[in-house]
Amino acid sequence: MAEATILVAHDQFSCPVCLELLKDPVAIPCGHSYCMGCIKNCWDQTDHTGVYSCPQCRETFTPRPVLRRNNVLAEVVEKLKKTGLNPPPAQSYAGPGDVPCDFCTGRKFKAVKSCLTCLASFCETHVNPHYEGAAFKRHKLMNAIGNLEQKLCAEHQKVLEVFCRTDQMCICWLCTDEDHKSHDTVSAKKERTGKQKQLGETQTEIQQRIQERVKVVEEMKQAVESLKRSACIEIKESEKIFTELIRSIEKIHTEVIELIGDNEKVVVNQAEGLIKKLEQEIAELSRRNAELKQLSETEDHIHFLQNFQSLCAPPEAGDLPSVTVNTGISFGAVRKAVSDLKDHIEDFCKRELVKITKTVNEVAVDSLQPPEPRKRAELINYSCQLTLDPNTAYREICLSEGNRKVTWGEIQRYPDHPERFDSWEQVLCREGLSGTRCYWEIEWSGGGAFIGVTYKGINRKGGDASCGLGFNDKSWSLYCSGSSYTAWHNNNQTAITAPCYPRIGVYLDFNAGTLSFYGVSDTMMLLHRFKNTFTEPLYPGFWIGSDSPVTICQLN
Repeated sequence: MAEATILVAHDQFSCPVCLELLKDPVAIPCGHSYCMGCIKNCWDQTDHTGVYSCPQCRETFTPRPVLRRNNVLAEVVEKLKKTGLNPPPAQSYAGPGDVPCDFCTGRKFKAVKSCLTCLASFCETHVNPHYEGAAFKRHKLMNAIGNLEQKLCAEHQKVLEVFCRTDQMCICWLCTDEDHKSHDTVSAKKERTGKQKQLGETQTEIQQRIQERVKVVEEMKQAVESLKRSACIEIKESEKIFTELIRSIEKIHTEVIELIGDNEKVVVNQAEGLIKKLEQEIAELSRRNAELKQLSETEDHIHFLQNFQSLCAPPEAGDLPSVTVNTGISFGAVRKAVSDLKDHIEDFCKRELVKITKTVNEVAVDSLQPPEPRKRAELINYSCQLTLDPNTAYREICLSEGNRKVTWGEIQRYPDHPERFDSWEQVLCREGLSGTRCYWEIEWSGGGAFIGVTYKGINRKGGDASCGLGFNDKSWSLYCSGSSYTAWHNNNQTAITAPCYPRIGVYLDFNAGTLSFYGVSDTMMLLHRFKNTFTEPLYPGFWIGSDSPVTICQLN
């Protein structure tokens, strides 16, 4: 209870301007008290008007009252200070982004209300006169806002309360009788009501789009997590398979080494056996040769004749073994066979790696691709800028409208160029499309036209079918006529039954391998979709009949 009493006393003896305990307190004629410095500063700012008012009750005084220190009040404030109980301020000071109170001096408190009549902002203390004083009853208060000067008419310095629909701007009432006299004007409140509904619709649409994108984000996060799990499993399984493959190769390696070693051992053993036998024969023959030499040199005729018969007997008959050891290329055929095996395995692995890479990429694309667009507004998000390439145009077709329109005409003075079609009435775009999603629209009329895409390597010379869009394995096209459609690829056709659309939308999802053709009107009708693995950039192109101009539409 005592603390509450101190709090009340603290508020009663606080300056309404600085919100601190009164310093050199003075009482002005209306009865309100202020720090002498605070009220002096306030009145100094209004010296040019000659009218001085109380910041709280707004009572005015003329002439300026003489300020004298209230000694009794000063003593009470000093006693309150000596109690040592200084409660924390009930308000927070204005920080970055806050609206400061216009009536606080020194460090300013945060404003809680702004007055459109006073064109000032007030903290909780300084706004009290607007609640208590009768003079402020008609003032318009609102939550604190900054830049109040922007709420004033620059010409008349009046509050902006009217909206001019003709000029789409806020004005004051005086403006309605001058520059905006004949304009369609309404009160700002009424215009706000109408625009509030529009704002709500926009907000609803944005919230819906946020929800759609949040859903897509969640789906993609789930897809990523699923992909991570699948990738982890596949890495482990692949490591297991490659480990087994490496073991198989190491086993073949060991078997080949052992095979070479076994064959080496057999041959060496055979050779070493023959060498030993021949060395024994050489030793025996050497011994007999020594005995014969000794016999031939003896001078004892009787000894010679007695041993001649046994020593001169011919050696046992025996053919020399037919053995050839080729030290240079003994296992050349084996080395070649192993080398051929290495080349075969490497080539096989390269081919299989291409297939594996393609499969992995398709899995990744399918897992993380955003949803397939279904509405025209979604397709237009992928619109691309296309221009026709004069270097590819047949000589009897003309390009116009910034190289976006192609028609039949007189022979053009196009220079010779290796990329020009010399027999087919065709032209390609400059832009090659790859690795992303692209959408464009075409307007056509007349008897018929081919709308398609092709790899850059399509044949340009001659009149055979290999040059036509859709008549080879390098291009895909849709033939449009007044009564039917036909999809073409690799000289194979698919007939399509659908109404005639003068505007055709083409949607390419390169990574997903889809090329879709739509009939464009109030709604989108899918005419045909090609499914393929695209390996090179695709160039949009057209074949036109003599009375069938084609125009690339501007979508942005």
